[in-house]
Amino acid sequence: QVQLVESGGGLVQAGGSLRLSCAASGVPFSSRVVAWHRQAPGKQRELVAVISSRGETDYADSTKGRFTISRDNAKNAVLLQMNSLKPEDTAVYYCHCWGPGYDYWGQGTQVTVSS
Repeated sequence: QVQLVESGGGLVQAGGSLRLSCAASGVPFSSRVVAWHRQAPGKQRELVAVISSRGETDYADSTKGRFTISRDNAKNAVLLQMNSLKPEDTAVYYCHCWGPGYDYWGQGTQVTVSS
């Protein structure tokens, strides 16, 4: 059974940092495309950052230069380092791993940035 479990969310002041972790069981992350998405109240879920199986990364314009996605292969996890956080980054953050014949989501972790 595949499980993606996010952790690391919380409450932080504007300008602060958080590091999210998505730990996978039942699927080897190192060879898969993994992304972080977020959904704020009343808004559509949006892609935040993605890392390819080759380690190539891409980011939403709103997070470029502030967020960094990376792998921790020893822990079968994908990390999202978030710096210079803004109140508009407040959302539930979801981990997503997909490919031919599969589509896995985590349960989400809340990130709240106070002004």
